[in-house]
Amino acid sequence: MESPISPNALNPDPTAFKPVAQASAARLDTIAHLVEDLDRAPAPVEPAEPALQFENQLVQVRLGLASSMFLALRGKHPPTASHSLRVAMSCSAWGLLLGMSEADRDELEIAGLLHDVGKITIPDAILLKPGGLTPEELRIVEGHRTAGVEILRGCCASNNILEAIRYAGTWQDGSRGMPDRKGDLLPPMARVISIVDAFDSMTTNQVFRRGMSRERAVAELFDGAGTQFDPQLVRDFCEYLSADQGKLMAAVCRRWLKELEPAAAQDFWKRGNVVPQSSERQRDDVFQEKLLEHMHDAVIFVDVTRKIVLWNRAAERLTGIPVDSVLHQTWEPHLIRLSDEKSRPIPIEECPVMHGIVSGAQSFRRMRFAGRNGQSLTVDAHVIPVIGSHNNVHGATLLLRDASSQISLEERVQTLHVQASRDPLTRAANRAEFDRSLQQMVESHLERNLPCSLIIADIDHFKKVNDTYGHQAGDEVLVSYASLLQRHTRPGDLVARYGGEEFVILCADCDNHTATSRAEKIRQELGEMPQAVLNGQCITSSFGVTELQAGDTPQTMINRADRALYQAKENGRNTVVQLGSGIAAKESKAPAAKEAGWFSWILGGKSPPLVDRRLVTPVPMSLTAEKLKGFIADHHAELISVSPQNVVLRIDGEKLPNRRTNDRAVAFLVELNFEENRGEGERRDESLRTLVRVQIRPRKDRDRRRQDSLQRAEQIISSLRSYLVAQDYAEAAK
Repeated sequence: MESPISPNALNPDPTAFKPVAQASAARLDTIAHLVEDLDRAPAPVEPAEPALQFENQLVQVRLGLASSMFLALRGKHPPTASHSLRVAMSCSAWGLLLGMSEADRDELEIAGLLHDVGKITIPDAILLKPGGLTPEELRIVEGHRTAGVEILRGCCASNNILEAIRYAGTWQDGSRGMPDRKGDLLPPMARVISIVDAFDSMTTNQVFRRGMSRERAVAELFDGAGTQFDPQLVRDFCEYLSADQGKLMAAVCRRWLKELEPAAAQDFWKRGNVVPQSSERQRDDVFQEKLLEHMHDAVIFVDVTRKIVLWNRAAERLTGIPVDSVLHQTWEPHLIRLSDEKSRPIPIEECPVMHGIVSGAQSFRRMRFAGRNGQSLTVDAHVIPVIGSHNNVHGATLLLRDASSQISLEERVQTLHVQASRDPLTRAANRAEFDRSLQQMVESHLERNLPCSLIIADIDHFKKVNDTYGHQAGDEVLVSYASLLQRHTRPGDLVARYGGEEFVILCADCDNHTATSRAEKIRQELGEMPQAVLNGQCITSSFGVTELQAGDTPQTMINRADRALYQAKENGRNTVVQLGSGIAAKESKAPAAKEAGWFSWILGGKSPPLVDRRLVTPVPMSLTAEKLKGFIADHHAELISVSPQNVVLRIDGEKLPNRRTNDRAVAFLVELNFEENRGEGERRDESLRTLVRVQIRPRKDRDRRRQDSLQRAEQIISSLRSYLVAQDYAEAAK
């Protein structure tokens, strides 16, 4: 059954934008952060509760049992514990939006917090293995849910919790997981946890891949609707992602704490009794952290148990492996495909790092390893054992220096800082320098297929600062704010004053996930930083984040980040919103439709299109329309006509990339025909998806003879594919 698109659904008015997929405003990596955020959190939006004279019995079970189980899991594998906490918090917030009862939310929270507790039983050699798993190892890992149920069976009184954990990994169609249930027979809580679990895993950095953008993760959820996930719950989850995450998370934080006695609350939510460091020790730690962060050489520290405990920014840049996915993993030479000068793989017994730990002797040799995108790099490897005052070895430090003659992209961009003209007040780069840098970075990163991101930041209610404290105080706030942004930059980044109280951060070699995390850290630090000129009061800021994606120009990238900033303000300010699918979006190289034999006829007497493609996106038509609105706004496209299944746009050639200044701009007409169906073959009737036929032709027929017209039409289709998170139909059918 087709679902028509309303003409009003594509109104390019920016006030109509409501992106479907946006992540939580706060990343809750540790329980301690929950308490810190609570003091700043807005009042929760919860249904009114009757006056209860006693605590809910299940809440007591959660607070006594789950806390100790959670700490045991954190001791075994901290990344899994952090993931479990995020899943539990998100499940609880989603349950609030779904109107679940307090008792059901109690059980859902416990099940979410402990859904991976069975990983305690997995041997470290498997759990911390950085490479692929053998079939036998996969079987052991897949059995962790059953192990978790067995761990909890003797002390958990709720069968609903045990059932939710047991079936949390079972697919909707029953093809994977526990074979005795599928579809509607699966416990509702298990279906909820499976979606939140998958979404958090997809948007979190892993050793083998970087975290997906939120929009792409949502598309993956829809692609798995009917097979892996409950289709209706996938749609409900997208509505949850569009809700005010700040208020929902605040409600969850308060709910988790409200029924505890003060002493018990402190014992549970603190990470432990940490002896305060002296101010001198803290200062030294800051110096060391900043030094390692800004070194051009990769620094990796491996302790005596072979666990990786340090992985600096340069190591992340050279290897392409994000730091938060490799910490606490077991060091193996094949993690970075380390080899000798003749490209022969180095086994663990010949690894210079392990030799340094065992012998306590330094070593220096020329080696090779696989850098980002699989490129082979020649490096000088220096291994330095870390030996304590009593001659006990704590581990070894591996320094990797790029020995190739090429200057890194970050170093080339970094030279812009030296030559750049500056804003006279804040000493950040000015608007003109930002425009030049953005143009160069977009071209360089698209050419090399590397990610880069843009953060637009705006101080909330800045006019009130000037009106209340005067313009001199406002200037001091701007200087302080620019200094904070500069402290959070890396080599190759650029901070610029975009205008007034609005600033931009251009992040080299940085994806959506990393840029959003950095913006969140800035937001949190700013909210805790008293401003002397404001009598010690703090200010807040809103952030819009986006990553370069296929078909982008500098202007479309700015427009998309600006829409994200607008959405952050609409969500109540003091929050971070990210839009865009990123450079990792799958780029098809399928030939033009006329070469493939598709749609070779001429419609209504019109000239044949330059590009004629059939795309497919795994999301329903309503969500496709939302994504199309972003494409229209960011490309400043003119809406020519809208009918239930057809949209015609005009895009001026001036908005397209790679146009020489002396070229005459070519305007294009883009015609889109939509059809909603439920798949084909084995996947028929499982989930809604949208087929889009796209035809692109020059507005004037004489322009089709220009050599660059086809190239520019292909850039439009690449950009449209990125915005819709779509694939060519022929590629998707394989």
